[in-house]
This record gives sequence, C-alpha cells and structure tokens, in this order.
Amino acid sequence: MTDVVVVGAGPVGALLAAELVRHGVDVRLLERRVTPGLGTRAIGVHAPVLAALEESGITERLLENALRVPRGEARSGDHVLGIVRFDRLSARFPFVATLPQADTEAVLADVSPAAERGAEVTSVRVRGTEVDLEVNRTDGTAVEVTAPIVVLAGGWTARPLVYRDVPTTTYPDRYLMSDIVVGDRPDADTAIVNLAPGGVLESFPLPGSMRRVVAWDAAAEPAVDLASVRVQRLQAALRARGEASVADAVETATAFGVRRVCAPRLRRGRLFVIGDTAHEVSPIGGQGMNLGLLDAAGLAPLLARWVHEGTAPEAALAAWEQRRVRSATRAGRLAAVNTVLGRPRRGVTDLARRAIVRGMLMPPLGRGFAWAYAMGLDAGP
Repeated sequence: MTDVVVVGAGPVGALLAAELVRHGVDVRLLERRVTPGLGTRAIGVHAPVLAALEESGITERLLENALRVPRGEARSGDHVLGIVRFDRLSARFPFVATLPQADTEAVLADVSPAAERGAEVTSVRVRGTEVDLEVNRTDGTAVEVTAPIVVLAGGWTARPLVYRDVPTTTYPDRYLMSDIVVGDRPDADTAIVNLAPGGVLESFPLPGSMRRVVAWDAAAEPAVDLASVRVQRLQAALRARGEASVADAVETATAFGVRRVCAPRLRRGRLFVIGDTAHEVSPIGGQGMNLGLLDAAGLAPLLARWVHEGTAPEAALAAWEQRRVRSATRAGRLAAVNTVLGRPRRGVTDLARRAIVRGMLMPPLGRGFAWAYAMGLDAGP
C-alpha cells in the first residue's frame, strides 16, 4: 500500500510529494487537471522558502531562471513615498525571486513523482488507520483509493471536501492583471506599488524584460466584462498611474477578486490540509503560494518520521499545525492592510494615506516593513 497520497499537483502538492520521496516515502500524487495549468498568479518566492528548500537542491534550480528583486518602491504618481530594501535584511537570501508559476511548477514536477492526472477526488473519509478517497476519472470510471495518510493540497476547490464552515472574508475589491514585455528600464529589478488616487497599481519585475502589473479595477458587470474591455480598462489604469509608456503592450488581461480564509485546524487524525485548501490570502503581497510551500516543507519530514517509525510524532505535528495556522493568520492580516491601502482615495484621505505610508517606510520602521513583506512574520515551517 502507498504510504502517503497527496491530492493536488500544483506547487504545494508537488513539493510535498518531492520531499516525501526524498525522505524515502512511497507517494501517490493525484491531480484533477488533465494538463498542467498555464495560468499564473504567484510569481514571487520569498527568502524563508528559499532557505527551507536549499538542502534539497530545489532553491538552486529555482534561482537558475529567476530574477532577483532586491528592493521595492512605494509611489504616488511620480513621487516616491519610500523604499523597501530586501537586500539589507539579515537573511540567507536577501531578495525576492520572481518567475512565472508555471516555471516553479516545472522545477517541482522534475523532482516529484509523476502525477496521475484526470483524477478528481470527490469525497474523503477517515476510517481508523486508513483514509478512503472516492476518485472520478476522466474516462467516466470511479475508483476508491486508500492510504494510511492523505494530504489535501488541491487549492480552494478541494476545501469543501474537509471544511463545512471555515471563516471567510470576501472583499469587494476587484483587480486586473497582465504580464507584459516592457524592455530595458532603470527600475528593471525594482518592485513598484503605486498608491494612486484611482487605486493601486502594482508592477513586479519578471525574467525576460517582463513585468507583472496588477491594478485596482472599477469592474464591469460580469455579463459584459469582455476580454477586450478588460484590456482597455487596464491600459487606462496604467496611463492614469504613470505607466503610459507600457500601456500599449497589454495584449490580455484577467480579472479577479480576493478573499481571506484561514482554517483553525490543518489535521484530522491521518488527514492533513495544506496550502490554499486551508488558507487563502489576498494576492496583494504575494504570500499565498509561499505559505503553502512552507506548510509542505515542514510537514514532509514529520510524515516521513511517522511512516518509518510507525508512530505519529504527535507533539511535533501539533507544533507544526500551530506554527502554520499562526503564519497564515499573520499573512492574512497583512494582506488585509494591503487591500485597504490600495483602494481609491482622493483629497484629504489620499494625503493621509501618503503620509502613513511615508512614515511606515522611514527608518527605523522601514526595516521592519521590509522584514514583514519578505515573510519575516512567518513562524517557520
């Protein structure tokens, strides 16, 4: 019998499977998607994750094609409100590594067991010393998969399999996003957050002279939110927020909303829940995927110990769960602050926001601000 079944072959599930195999555990990896996803939300890998994956060699592979971002700027129009210096932090990796999520998944897929694709888990039942999964396959057949330990890492779509009611905050804010080719520019390695009166514009560097742009959006009704109209709205947002020179480079734009979810428990006996299945934070700040990767990095050696010794390391698993819930709670609060700061503000409220951000980024608070945004608030894997 397989030692551990991992549900979800995205970055979090693939990392867990890879780390379990590295620790000598027999793993079965199930994925509902028939092919790897080409869409990308998460592009930044933070210092704690790079440090946690260094021993396995994954960090070196991620950094081969990543762009190292040493600093960020908060702006309001053409005015710089403050600078965040990741390169001055006391960290093993004093930068944020950016690369498309598909590239991150490709690196992890190379070191994880091959995923069984087209396998959608429809129910989960913990039964004594085993966990039973009902799995529907794309050929129309249904099978039962049983394992001593199961970990759900299937993203938010897998959440209803284990949680009936988990605290969720849905924000009214909507955003537009696109990856665009911008060519060479003086701030090519600088992350920019422009707190414009009409709403935030985030601009993150990517390899290959590209940038990820995310803009607060006065969204249209879903029924009339055509792709071409989204492109026009994002182009208008770029022009209004000081990025007119790259507006014409936008060819596609996706729209999305944000919510905050933090499950109070990540374990029920032999069943574990990690990543976005357990906690979901606003992508403003880019810490969601990193939270899940740290979940996996911390859980893998504990599950390997359980498999090899035959007894669950209860105290260590309880401490892991407490750390990860605490980390997700902190990241969610930080994301909530980001969301509020990024909303449209005009007149006196816009001036007040500028003053607050300027004060936050001045010494000595500036170093703490950089530390927090580099996931320094994380309690560890």
